Amino acid sequence: MWVLLTKRTLLACLFSILGTTAFAESNVAESIDFNQAILRTLESNPELRAFGYALEAQKGRVTQASIRPGIELGIDIENAAGTGEFSAAGGAEATISLAWSLERGKRERRTETARAGLSVLRSEAELMRLEASANTARLYLSSLAHQAEVELSDEAVKLAQQTVSAVRRRVDAGRSTKADLARAEVTLSRMELQREDLAHELRTSIRQLAAQWGETNPDIKAVRGNFSELPTPDSFAELLARVDQNPDLRRYLSEKRLREAELRQAEANAKPDWRITAGVRHLQRSDDQAFVAGITIPLGAKKLNRGLVATARADLARSEAGRVAASVQIETRLFALYEGLEHSLHRAIALRDDILPRVELALAETQRAYELGRFSYFELRAAQNDALQARMEVTVALIDAHRNIIEIEALTGAALTSPTR
Repeated sequence: MWVLLTKRTLLACLFSILGTTAFAESNVAESIDFNQAILRTLESNPELRAFGYALEAQKGRVTQASIRPGIELGIDIENAAGTGEFSAAGGAEATISLAWSLERGKRERRTETARAGLSVLRSEAELMRLEASANTARLYLSSLAHQAEVELSDEAVKLAQQTVSAVRRRVDAGRSTKADLARAEVTLSRMELQREDLAHELRTSIRQLAAQWGETNPDIKAVRGNFSELPTPDSFAELLARVDQNPDLRRYLSEKRLREAELRQAEANAKPDWRITAGVRHLQRSDDQAFVAGITIPLGAKKLNRGLVATARADLARSEAGRVAASVQIETRLFALYEGLEHSLHRAIALRDDILPRVELALAETQRAYELGRFSYFELRAAQNDALQARMEVTVALIDAHRNIIEIEALTGAALTSPTR
């Protein structure tokens, strides 16, 4: 089994075997393997870091939502500074009171909504971590593919150099024309130019990979890995059973809980706050004190909140409809990816185990025959082209297989089984 990077939702280390063979001669300090790339991304990806502040902000909203309304202190002075017998302060009445609101369950609903919002953000953070890991895997695979192309180009250059030497020997022996030598030298020059182009693409690809963890001037020159080993995936039915683990669908479940909390909050807000006051009144004329109390109950508040309740109900229904639509899209995409994986696995194995050995044998026989003067330069070039094309086709098929694996694991949030072929 490949090992999942986080619980079940982050991309599996589908290239856990990739740190052992290819580019083993590279300086380890100047290269990186798949696990290192993923871990650097999860630790330092700029977008993940920025989203962390959104989580902190929502935690603050949860704290704020749980705060009770404050108690109000009221001081009232009546029957003072008027006219006649009220022109002085002799008839004044002073009242000191405390007032507070009874929210009637609103604070609990408000806190519940804020916590549900935090749950949604955590689901989105999980989805972002998965996508960042998947993007890193894609870029890592792209770099590995470019690296393989450079290796194939090196082989092509070496083969062209050997051909130039072989043709020169035949020209010196008077068994080939100088035109064949000129053609061989032109082929060598073109192969060297192509190799330079591919080296540029590899450097760009590695720079894009390093950008996943915020590095703009990486010191790495290569990625370490070998994509020649292929997994035997689980059946489509088994993969389909894992669709519920898809982070997108789990985010919809979190969003549904948020919409339900918003609906309960809207219904709670339809109940008006009751305002209660209590205090002491001092009567200046008699120098007496008296207790005062009151309650205020707004009327008609439910009607004022009907639109918000209807909106919350519609949002809840929309969230569920979105989950169903997403589920259909995910299952359909999973089928397409699985079909693509099966096809690319079949193609890679057939090319690697059947076609490529025969083409390589034909090239070796043609080279020997050319040295003996039995084949022409054009026949030699045809055999070389067949071999180089077959090698490239094998590489492309292997890359396609691993690319499908990446997308399936990102879609299901779980690893494929991985006995190798």
